[in-house]
Amino acid sequence: MHDTPPSVPDFTQWPSFPFEGDLRVKHLDDPVPVEPPRKGEGLRECTACNAPDDAYIWVGERWRVRAMDRPTGLPMVLILESRSHLDLGDLPNLLAAELGVMTVRLEKAIRSLDGVARVHVNRWGDGSAHLHMWFLARPYGQLQLRGTFLSLWDSILPPIPEHQWRENLAMVAAWLAEFGGRPLAEPPRIQWQAPSSLAAAAAAPGPDVEEEPVSVIEASEEIPLPPADTATDTSRDTGGDPVGRTGRSVDVDRDNRADGVDRGDGDDYGDGADQNRTESEATGDQSGDGGTDRGAGAEEPPDGSGGDGVDGGRDATTVQARPAD
Repeated sequence: MHDTPPSVPDFTQWPSFPFEGDLRVKHLDDPVPVEPPRKGEGLRECTACNAPDDAYIWVGERWRVRAMDRPTGLPMVLILESRSHLDLGDLPNLLAAELGVMTVRLEKAIRSLDGVARVHVNRWGDGSAHLHMWFLARPYGQLQLRGTFLSLWDSILPPIPEHQWRENLAMVAAWLAEFGGRPLAEPPRIQWQAPSSLAAAAAAPGPDVEEEPVSVIEASEEIPLPPADTATDTSRDTGGDPVGRTGRSVDVDRDNRADGVDRGDGDDYGDGADQNRTESEATGDQSGDGGTDRGAGAEEPPDGSGGDGVDGGRDATTVQARPAD
């Protein structure tokens, strides 16, 4: 009986199952006496702890959000990480409560994007001891992608356009920043070209470069190394500069608040700092009151908290996103 593989389970007949044809179940290996250490355990370094803030799309005092290193088949795949080197069951009460708040905020931010119907939230943790939660966006109308196998479909579907991916990252980061923290993802820049140059570029297309596909399964930390490999791993994972801004030094402003999640302070949104000055102030004109120009059109954050002093005259390069709810 040991040499006879079990029958194929019923879920292979589900409409959401990505494969068809003859399938065979693998033999189950014997259990190992001692499981190998994950990243961040034993002598293995933690890639999340060593990753700089500019490898993320949004950072706060106690949480960070990162993306894959390039577009994948789903509209959005993001990872929520704690700053502290803790696993899920190790969170103190404050971080445990904030995890629920951050999960809801990030889910609503992703669901506010065009073309997103649902957001799947997953936690595996077999590859890394540092808490990280996965957020996978299911495309609207793609009913075949519903359910358990969404992470598999991510590596099967063709990648979304990069400009759309970068714009989505910037919108999610701006949405989260309405509650505090700092958005680090920027929207794609417009490449202005004369009509003649556009015609020339269309007539002489460059060579096609096919990149290796990246997916939740292949590029994540969820694939543990073989038991024999217990050496220190200093390689970077998918947290590496997702928005193409390597080399930027980011000074994260950490406040000492303990009453909520990363609400930000005056350094983020301005409490007399010289930001968003009008042209008259920059030239020394005394027509204003000499204070910071916060803008008359400041909008209240989506949670109705009044904004904690959010600057309504924020730079136009920051993309504002609103939840669909």
